[in-house]
Formats: sequence, C-alpha cells, structure tokens
Amino acid sequence: MPSTSLLRGIAPNRVFSFNRTVVLRYRFFLEQKNLAPSTINVRLAAVRRLAYEASDTGLLSPDLAAGIRRVKGAKRLGVRIGNWLTIDQSKTLLGKPSDSLRGKRDRSILALLIGCGLRWAELVGLRTGDFQIREEHCVIADLVGKGKHIRTVPVPLWAKHAVDEWTAAAAIADGTIFRGVSRLDKIWGDGITPKAIWHVVRAAAKRADIKNLAPHDLRRTCARLAGGELEQIQFLLGHASVQTTERYLGCKQRFSQAVNDNLRLEDTSWG
Repeated sequence: MPSTSLLRGIAPNRVFSFNRTVVLRYRFFLEQKNLAPSTINVRLAAVRRLAYEASDTGLLSPDLAAGIRRVKGAKRLGVRIGNWLTIDQSKTLLGKPSDSLRGKRDRSILALLIGCGLRWAELVGLRTGDFQIREEHCVIADLVGKGKHIRTVPVPLWAKHAVDEWTAAAAIADGTIFRGVSRLDKIWGDGITPKAIWHVVRAAAKRADIKNLAPHDLRRTCARLAGGELEQIQFLLGHASVQTTERYLGCKQRFSQAVNDNLRLEDTSWG
C-alpha cells in the first residue's frame, strides 16, 4: 500500500496509511490554513487521482480507493463580487498622467490591461517580438498564460499606439517592453515586477477617484465592455471554462428580456 508523504502536513514526522479517514483529515488541515475552496479542491483532486492510479496498479484495494474518491471537496460559500469600470471610468483611468517617460509607460500598461484583458503576470513578461500581425490585425502572438495555456490576443489600435509611444520614447527596440523608470525619469533595469503593476493601477485609480481597484478588475472590465459572443471573449481571456468567463461578465439569465424572444417567428404558419 503506498505511503502518503503528500499528507505529512497533517502531523509532522508521521506517515499515514492511505484511506478515506486520512484524506478527510487532510481536507480539514487545508481548511484550517484558510486556503480558497478552489485551491483545496485542486489538491483533493490530485489525491483522488493518486487513489485511482494506486487502485489501477493493485497497490490499493478498490474499496479503499472508492472511499477516497467519495471525499467531497470544499464548498464555495457565495460568489466573489467582481469590480468593473464603466466606459467613462475607463477613459478617465486611461487619461495620460503626464508627458514623462513614466507617464507614457503607465498609460501603455493600463491600455493593455483594459484593452487586451491581460493578467498582470502576462504583462510583465511581454517582449517586443510578441507583437505580430495576424489577418491584418495586431496581436500578441502565442502568449503563454495561466496553466501554460497558449493563446493569441488581438490588440486594439489605440492600445498599440500607447505601447508604441512608450517604446519610442524609451528607445526600446528589443527585449522586455516594460522597464523601470527612476525618479529622474530615466530607464533602468531590464523589466518590472507584478508589484509594479499594482502601483501603476493604484496611482491611476487615485487620480480617477476610483475606489478599491485591482489590476484584475481591468481584466474583468475588458470582458464586460468588449461585448460580442461569449465564446470569443473566452478566447480573448484564455479561460479553460466558459463558466469562468460568465463570472467575469457578471452574467445572469434575464427572463423578462429573454434572448430567444428575438427569433421573430411569430408570423410563421405551422400549417
């Protein structure tokens, strides 16, 4: 029977036999650490997979494996409320803070966050060669996102102009696009950290008098303001599940304005 070093965190220096009771204790251990339900459920899924593989190879009895697979995941209590900007708020946020190098850089960062729905970790890794042309449209090609998913992101013309203005002023011809800017308005270093994105968004939100704005809220804003087909928004954001895209949009079914009321078949004769 396989040992479970995976579960050692429940009690240090002890190794438990692999059974349903131990997995329940493991779930309780994770919950005590105040981890998010989604994080807990990902880890429990790995344990269930281990039980399946162990049973399939004869290292674990089918009864024990079945008991482990019946351990329920953590419940998600409620739905986290997203924060979206309106068109007017987005325009205010994108207002150029100044004509300085820092101002140009910060505006291009905000333009890509809102215009392309990028994650902040994706943004800091962008390089000049990532911007390419596909079907006569500027895109960020083969962007490696969360979970190593690869997608190609279309870039609105106004967002690309903001990036071009920054790279021209900073004389960046290759390598990482976003660099540090000193207090003397000089370029330094060969990149920026995700924490720097937080500072850019927080400073812009303060200027625009927008409360509690995080970089990820600009990704949500992109999803909601983009409109169009749900499937296309899913492609844009790189979501593996359409349910995640629906949460970003804050979707809920409207019965008073049902979409299938637009079929316009009232006058059709059914013989």
